[in-house]
Amino acid sequence: MAGLDPSDSYLERFLKLHPREIDLSLGRMQRLLDALGNPERSVPPAIHVAGTNGKGSTVAFLRSMLEAAGKRVHVFTSPHLVRFHERIRLAGELVSEAGLAAAFEEVERVNAGEAITVFEITTAAAFLLFARHPADVLLLEVGLGGRLDATNVIDQPLASVITPISIDHTKFLGDSLEEIAIEKAGILKRGRPGIVATQTDSVRDVIEACAARVGAPLLFSGQDWQAREERGRLVFEDLNGLLDLPLPRLRGRHQQENAGTAIATLRVLPELQVPLEAVEKGLQTTDWPGRLQRLGSGRLVDLIPGGAELWLDGAHNPDGGRVISAAMADVEDRHQRPLVLVVGMLNTKDSDRFLEAFSGLAAHVHAVPIAGNENSRTPDEVVEAAHRAHLTATPHATLEEALRAISPDPLPRVLITGSLYLAGEALAANGTPPA
Repeated sequence: MAGLDPSDSYLERFLKLHPREIDLSLGRMQRLLDALGNPERSVPPAIHVAGTNGKGSTVAFLRSMLEAAGKRVHVFTSPHLVRFHERIRLAGELVSEAGLAAAFEEVERVNAGEAITVFEITTAAAFLLFARHPADVLLLEVGLGGRLDATNVIDQPLASVITPISIDHTKFLGDSLEEIAIEKAGILKRGRPGIVATQTDSVRDVIEACAARVGAPLLFSGQDWQAREERGRLVFEDLNGLLDLPLPRLRGRHQQENAGTAIATLRVLPELQVPLEAVEKGLQTTDWPGRLQRLGSGRLVDLIPGGAELWLDGAHNPDGGRVISAAMADVEDRHQRPLVLVVGMLNTKDSDRFLEAFSGLAAHVHAVPIAGNENSRTPDEVVEAAHRAHLTATPHATLEEALRAISPDPLPRVLITGSLYLAGEALAANGTPPA
């Protein structure tokens, strides 16, 4: 694991400022931003992105396309995989340790010990950095929900994007899809376009009602635009015409929808002046670690049988499981190998329904804990969930132990999955952290 950065000491102190890690509210955030001189009002024009699955990938596509058009792009995403710095990109580069520590020092001093969550105070630090470094666009990903998320202090974004919504974070967002959709749709703003990926009918109804209340025009996937594969190409179509494009570099059919969401967003924002060539280049250069990422070399790769494949994905909810299982089934159709899962999950996630997505596809599950996470399910709990999903499973004390235990006969395709935290652990242990 990488050594501690000086900024980590600030993060440790921030943990003590509020008794709960998550407490959705805008009051504390607005208080601190007011005391800082409201840096959120001086950031570059923002594209705000909410949803359950696909937020990060959609942001990654937007970033690649905008940068291919020569734009300077700030990016705010969460969570990070290995180092906090991954959450903040300033005009294309990860924030430096010196810059991050200085921003943390300032928000800590101005906050003066008042109650505030870690996400809120670090988001305030990000706004300071975004306001002080010139750029053309800010890509702003919601942390949790939308309506009361700390990022939802931007009054007039260029556009609001809502990726597919599913059941997740029920403790904070509500028990039903409709309740969760109300929270996600809270980022819609009067007069600013909302670009909406494929949703269930009930979620779509909720988003339409929320948009009508605030006066936000909407563009829906399947109605106002669509992206689909035809003859090995990505075909995008909207009211402005049809585009014949290369397939996304990111693997999986779900990435076609994420790419389409990004393209639809840029097409409704002609002021950004992103030409077709930049869209094409962006599709072919997008990188998003921990999402159907194949690890070709590294310490973990050396632990599995020679010639076996090692894949990594941070999917962690039932819809994510279905998407990734479909993607791995597509890989299986092209090159047959038994699929072996290495799974670690948080106890806040629906492990039964996640693993059900792999029933009939996965040959075996190796269950592991998520190192250093107090909310990790035990390997035995993951094994029990696998058995309920009619999958055979074995518990292991560590990720490394699980990989060493994988049989070479026949050579498998190994997928580490179940949590972004586990994905981060794997990238760090493999020696291939995001850059």
